[in-house]
Amino acid sequence: MKTYTIDATGKKLGRIASEAAAILIGKNTTDFAKNTAPNVEVTVANASQLDISSKKADEKMYGRYSGYPGGLKFESLGKLSARKGYKAIVSKAVKGMLPKNKLQPIMLKNLIVTE
Repeated sequence: MKTYTIDATGKKLGRIASEAAAILIGKNTTDFAKNTAPNVEVTVANASQLDISSKKADEKMYGRYSGYPGGLKFESLGKLSARKGYKAIVSKAVKGMLPKNKLQPIMLKNLIVTE
């Protein structure tokens, strides 16, 4: 298994997430195939030192739905980071950039975020 390390110190969330997603999909290898998950592991180090503006922390909203009427709830990026840490924010950003198929959980399992 090949290991990649991305240092998140002073970098934007989207840039880190797109770089990690491209590696997890396997776009950087010569033997890329859409129907296989590559045998790679991506480590995002220093996630707590991401460059997130206060405006984004207040205005970026994450939604979830319980399945019941009136069960749609929203939470800001700042509150989510206070509740679950930066690991949840980075993994949500990377998950949104991965393909929506049966390989997504396999690829996401190879993402390691350290704060």
